[in-house]
Amino acid sequence: MSRVEEVESRRKVAIVTGASSGIGRITSVALCEAGWNVVLSARRKDALEETARMCEEAARDQSVQATELTLVVAGDVTQESDVHQLFERSIATYGRIDMLFNNAGITGPSKPLEDISLADFMAVMNTNLVAAMLCTQHALRYFKQNASGGRIINNGSIAAHAPRPHGAPYAISKHAIWGLTKSTQLEGRSFGVTCTQLDIGNAMTQMAQGAATTGALQPDGSVKVEGSIDARHVARAVVHIAGLPTSVTVLQMNIMATDMPYIGRG
Repeated sequence: MSRVEEVESRRKVAIVTGASSGIGRITSVALCEAGWNVVLSARRKDALEETARMCEEAARDQSVQATELTLVVAGDVTQESDVHQLFERSIATYGRIDMLFNNAGITGPSKPLEDISLADFMAVMNTNLVAAMLCTQHALRYFKQNASGGRIINNGSIAAHAPRPHGAPYAISKHAIWGLTKSTQLEGRSFGVTCTQLDIGNAMTQMAQGAATTGALQPDGSVKVEGSIDARHVARAVVHIAGLPTSVTVLQMNIMATDMPYIGRG
């Protein structure tokens, strides 16, 4: 076996959903820099291919280059058939999966709870919760058959603990993710499977840009610009947790700007 083949055989494999932009894209790049192969999942193939190019550029300075550094699998993770294909292609390409980052998510409309349509509510629940549930099911089935177990990281939110005004669907979905995280940790621990919820404050992505620039609605009715962090800090947190042995669990981690309102929000 050549040196390149030996290095590639040791490379761990991560699946990242919502990898076409924001935290998913930045984390995918950071994982590749750290020596992982990354399966990039989202609906927009062209955006995923741009993420793949960024990963290859970031990993170019590594002493040993791996073939097929990334795998692009475009699809809708709210659909069970697409999730099945995502995991099948990942295993067929790399022969292993070591980590799943359930990152895909949307915020939904900013409206009073009573004015939110069922369609808008279900769109948020399907993307933020159902997709994570489907991917977790597939990951658990694989990890339970794998003697070395595996790791799942769920993108939670400050809203899993302290909702924003007019953000009920998002907060409800992220509270539910906390239940999924704890259930996954409970059911996986005898099989070497560990699960983490990463509760992120305002990270400078398109999703959180408004709160850090034009301001966000506060519980007292005011609109205030909130503190934010570079999303690369989030990516580094994911890389750190992903690099721990599966005998170590980080059940929940909060990462946010020091001056972001959270405790006593607003």
